[in-house]
Amino acid sequence: MDIITQARELGKAIQKEESYIRLQEVQAKADADTELQSLIGEFNLKRMSINNEASKKERDQDKLAQLNTEMREVYSKIMSNENMIAYNDAKEEFDVVANRVLAIVQQSCEGADPETADYSQSSCSGSCESCGGCH
Repeated sequence: MDIITQARELGKAIQKEESYIRLQEVQAKADADTELQSLIGEFNLKRMSINNEASKKERDQDKLAQLNTEMREVYSKIMSNENMIAYNDAKEEFDVVANRVLAIVQQSCEGADPETADYSQSSCSGSCESCGGCH
Protein backbone atom coordinates (compact mmCIF):
# COMPACT_ATOMS: atom_id res chain seq x y z
CA MET A 1 0.00 0.00 0.00
CA ASP A 2 1.54 3.34 -1.00
CA ILE A 3 1.56 6.36 1.30
CA ILE A 4 -1.31 8.14 -0.50
CA THR A 5 -3.51 5.08 -0.12
CA GLN A 6 -2.58 4.94 3.56
CA ALA A 7 -3.45 8.63 3.93
CA ARG A 8 -6.86 7.94 2.39
CA GLU A 9 -7.33 5.07 4.85
CA LEU A 10 -6.44 7.46 7.67
CA GLY A 11 -9.05 9.89 6.33
CA LYS A 12 -11.66 7.14 6.42
CA ALA A 13 -10.67 6.23 9.98
CA ILE A 14 -10.97 9.87 11.04
CA GLN A 15 -14.50 9.98 9.63
CA LYS A 16 -15.40 6.91 11.70
CA GLU A 17 -14.05 8.54 14.87
CA GLU A 18 -16.81 9.01 17.46
CA SER A 19 -15.99 12.69 18.00
CA TYR A 20 -16.09 13.33 14.23
CA ILE A 21 -19.50 11.67 13.92
CA ARG A 22 -20.83 13.68 16.87
CA LEU A 23 -19.52 16.89 15.32
CA GLN A 24 -21.33 16.12 12.06
CA GLU A 25 -24.56 15.40 13.93
CA VAL A 26 -24.52 18.61 15.96
CA GLN A 27 -23.45 20.60 12.88
CA ALA A 28 -26.56 19.35 11.08
CA LYS A 29 -28.75 20.36 14.04
CA ALA A 30 -27.15 23.81 14.15
CA ASP A 31 -27.62 24.21 10.39
CA ALA A 32 -31.29 23.24 10.73
CA ASP A 33 -31.91 25.62 13.65
CA THR A 34 -33.68 28.50 11.92
CA GLU A 35 -33.45 30.76 14.97
CA LEU A 36 -29.69 30.21 15.19
CA GLN A 37 -29.21 30.74 11.46
CA SER A 38 -31.24 33.94 11.63
CA LEU A 39 -29.06 35.19 14.50
CA ILE A 40 -25.90 34.35 12.55
CA GLY A 41 -27.27 36.27 9.55
CA GLU A 42 -28.12 39.21 11.78
CA PHE A 43 -24.62 39.10 13.30
CA ASN A 44 -23.02 39.13 9.85
CA LEU A 45 -25.15 42.11 8.81
CA LYS A 46 -24.16 44.01 11.97
CA ARG A 47 -20.51 43.23 11.28
CA MET A 48 -20.82 44.48 7.70
CA SER A 49 -22.53 47.65 8.94
CA ILE A 50 -19.69 48.21 11.37
CA ASN A 51 -17.12 47.70 8.61
CA ASN A 52 -19.00 50.08 6.30
CA GLU A 53 -19.26 52.77 8.96
CA ALA A 54 -15.65 52.32 10.08
CA SER A 55 -14.39 52.72 6.51
CA LYS A 56 -16.08 56.09 6.05
CA LYS A 57 -13.86 59.19 6.18
CA GLU A 58 -16.31 60.86 8.53
CA ARG A 59 -17.50 57.97 10.64
CA ASP A 60 -20.14 58.40 13.26
CA GLN A 61 -18.61 57.18 16.53
CA ASP A 62 -22.01 57.02 18.24
CA LYS A 63 -23.39 54.88 15.42
CA LEU A 64 -20.31 52.62 15.60
CA ALA A 65 -20.75 52.23 19.36
CA GLN A 66 -24.43 51.39 18.91
CA LEU A 67 -23.68 48.85 16.18
CA ASN A 68 -20.97 47.27 18.33
CA THR A 69 -23.40 46.98 21.24
CA GLU A 70 -26.03 45.41 18.99
CA MET A 71 -23.48 43.01 17.51
CA ARG A 72 -22.33 41.91 20.97
CA GLU A 73 -25.94 41.31 22.01
CA VAL A 74 -26.57 39.14 18.95
CA TYR A 75 -23.29 37.29 19.55
CA SER A 76 -24.35 36.59 23.13
CA LYS A 77 -27.65 35.12 21.88
CA ILE A 78 -25.79 32.96 19.35
CA MET A 79 -23.39 31.63 21.95
CA SER A 80 -26.19 30.82 24.40
CA ASN A 81 -28.16 28.84 21.80
CA GLU A 82 -28.25 25.15 22.80
CA ASN A 83 -27.28 23.98 19.31
CA MET A 84 -24.33 26.38 19.19
CA ILE A 85 -23.20 25.24 22.63
CA ALA A 86 -23.41 21.60 21.52
CA TYR A 87 -21.53 22.45 18.30
CA ASN A 88 -18.74 24.25 20.17
CA ASP A 89 -18.40 21.37 22.64
CA ALA A 90 -18.26 18.78 19.85
CA LYS A 91 -15.83 20.88 17.82
CA GLU A 92 -13.52 21.26 20.81
CA GLU A 93 -13.63 17.50 21.41
CA PHE A 94 -12.87 16.68 17.77
CA ASP A 95 -10.16 19.35 17.52
CA VAL A 96 -8.21 17.53 20.24
CA VAL A 97 -8.26 14.35 18.13
CA ALA A 98 -7.47 16.21 14.89
CA ASN A 99 -4.61 18.12 16.51
CA ARG A 100 -3.11 14.90 17.82
CA VAL A 101 -3.32 13.25 14.40
CA LEU A 102 -1.80 16.29 12.68
CA ALA A 103 0.96 16.56 15.29
CA ILE A 104 1.90 12.90 14.92
CA VAL A 105 2.04 13.19 11.13
CA GLN A 106 3.96 16.49 11.23
CA GLN A 107 6.44 15.30 13.83
CA SER A 108 6.93 12.05 11.92
CA CYS A 109 7.69 14.09 8.78
CA GLU A 110 10.32 15.90 10.83
CA GLY A 111 11.97 12.64 11.89
CA ALA A 112 10.30 11.99 15.25
CA ASP A 113 9.43 8.46 16.29
CA PRO A 114 5.79 7.90 15.22
CA GLU A 115 5.28 5.72 18.31
CA THR A 116 6.04 8.59 20.69
CA ALA A 117 5.14 11.68 18.63
CA ASP A 118 2.02 13.38 19.95
CA TYR A 119 0.26 16.67 20.50
CA SER A 120 0.93 18.35 23.80
CA GLN A 121 -1.20 21.30 24.85
CA SER A 122 1.36 22.23 27.47
CA SER A 123 4.14 22.67 24.92
CA CYS A 124 2.92 26.07 23.72
CA SER A 125 5.90 28.39 23.47
CA GLY A 126 3.77 31.43 22.73
CA SER A 127 5.15 31.64 19.21
CA CYS A 128 2.66 30.62 16.54
CA GLU A 129 5.46 30.24 13.98
CA SER A 130 6.53 26.87 15.36
CA CYS A 131 3.08 25.76 16.44
CA GLY A 132 1.33 22.54 15.53
CA GLY A 133 -1.99 24.13 16.46
CA CYS A 134 -4.04 25.01 19.49
CA HIS A 135 -7.43 23.66 20.42
